[in-house]
Amino acid sequence: MPVVHAGNGWEALNQEAVSLYQQGDHDQAIAQAKKALTLAEQELGSEHRDIAASLNNLAYMYRTRGEYAQAEPLYQRSLAIWERTLGPTHPDVATGLNNLALLYRLQGNYDKAEPLYKRSLAIRTKALGASHTDVITSLNNLAVLYTVQGKPEKAAPLYQRVLTLREKKLGMNHPDVATSAMNLAEQQLALGQTAQAEALMKRGILVRQQTLGRDHPDVASSLSRLAAVHLAQNRPADALPLQQRVLAIREKNLEPGHPDIATAMSDLADTHMRLKQLPQAQALQEKALAMREDSLGPYHIDVADSLYKLGLLQEAQNQPEQAEKFYRDALSIREKRTDNPAALAAVLSHLAALYVRQEKTEQAWPLYQKLLPLQEKALGPDHPDLVPTLTQLANRLDAQGKFAQAEPLYRRALAIQEKTLGSSHPEVARNQTNLAFLYRGQKQYEPAEVLFRQALATQEKIHGPQHLEVAAALNNLAMLYDTQGLLMQAEPLYTRSLAILEKNLGPDHPNVATGVDNLAFLYRSQGRPAEAEPLYKRSVAIMEKNYGLNSPEVSRSLYQLASLYRAMKRLDEAYALELRISRMVGTTP
Repeated sequence: MPVVHAGNGWEALNQEAVSLYQQGDHDQAIAQAKKALTLAEQELGSEHRDIAASLNNLAYMYRTRGEYAQAEPLYQRSLAIWERTLGPTHPDVATGLNNLALLYRLQGNYDKAEPLYKRSLAIRTKALGASHTDVITSLNNLAVLYTVQGKPEKAAPLYQRVLTLREKKLGMNHPDVATSAMNLAEQQLALGQTAQAEALMKRGILVRQQTLGRDHPDVASSLSRLAAVHLAQNRPADALPLQQRVLAIREKNLEPGHPDIATAMSDLADTHMRLKQLPQAQALQEKALAMREDSLGPYHIDVADSLYKLGLLQEAQNQPEQAEKFYRDALSIREKRTDNPAALAAVLSHLAALYVRQEKTEQAWPLYQKLLPLQEKALGPDHPDLVPTLTQLANRLDAQGKFAQAEPLYRRALAIQEKTLGSSHPEVARNQTNLAFLYRGQKQYEPAEVLFRQALATQEKIHGPQHLEVAAALNNLAMLYDTQGLLMQAEPLYTRSLAILEKNLGPDHPNVATGVDNLAFLYRSQGRPAEAEPLYKRSVAIMEKNYGLNSPEVSRSLYQLASLYRAMKRLDEAYALELRISRMVGTTP
């Protein structure tokens, strides 16, 4: 609340302004506050400490109306007067610092807000004692700043101090204690401490329902946070009824179209999406978007959030063009803000991945280049979410023949996965394979062999000896030996890979034909054409069965067999196959 000094003249006008503002007559209140300020300056001069109080009152009114540009110079001047008249360590200076810091936080100027909050806390602690109510407020304000910046590791210990102090001062069942418990729980949730978060959330909800009533807005906020815990625990079915109740409470308490109703709708839509209930999710998210655009304007970050989530929904429904539009619209808003790199990174990541799935690598590449430094800033250099970005960048450089630039990215992705997932994980095997292919392309066969063997061992450990992933790993190692002319080492690997394919897919699957071709080519390279011939014939038969007699796949298999016949000097048979191929593709041999 503003500072009020009772009395006659300008003081009475100040008091009247505050009263009008509390009654909702904001325009008249501001007009009275301006008159009070003018009279006070005429009576006391521009540097009197009571002028600071009038400035503070007027700034408060502007700030709470969202008119931050008008509030800022008033708060700055108020603070400067208090510092000059009272000294830099007076509690009123701490109040001025706190007010200006709050304004900066609301403007998103977090770097300016933090030192002011810290200085306010230090002044209050020294002047009032570590357990004073104003000290608790300063601790809480600094924790809120870290919360909106996405820094739970800094916010959580501050909220813990606030909770402990409030429990001692107010008792275990006070609404403010419930608020502190909820705030701490939210940060524990962000840190992955879901069990502790759930216990605190339930405690906070119980206190709020007992003290405020079941339909109070603060109860809705608590229920929303508990739903978030259940989602973090992969319990969306438990979250859904909580979020439905949140929406009902907010619709009961707030004006239609209020941003908090839109938030409740958006959260409920997210949970429907988690439950694969996509039509319900889309309808709610579209309503949330319309509300946010109407109440907040088309360029607000909450609008970007709804656009992003609609992109996710369109992608889940196999609508890539619509998904791209939503992602791009969200991106255009997010790129104008620098205060939440994690949110910007999420949009970039999904848009880039969408382009990769559509084979639009030229469009994906610059997004991944932007994405990596954002993720590093938001998540740290060793977070698992960096792995897809590192891998995509490495894949692109690898395809361009820029092996020296690709290698450290592959290695970094692999190191992160081994650290976070352990050595026996499918994703680790996948990146071992990526790096092995890089070395193979550079003819660095020894490190490639080590990695291919590690990937094979990992797949066997995870899946057992007869899994399709094992067949692929065997084939990769066999091809490495084949490339080096080490045909004796390659043969048993090709043979075993083919046997696994046949067991899992049946004898006539197209992937079996690939395994058959690989073994046939090996036999031909070893000078064993008689053993290669039935394999090539089998490959032709499989392709004919799967794709039809005149398909491109059959044409390719026929070409392999014709080439073998030419090498065996069986020219008539070769010519007959080549004639068939030419008729299939419309040319003359």
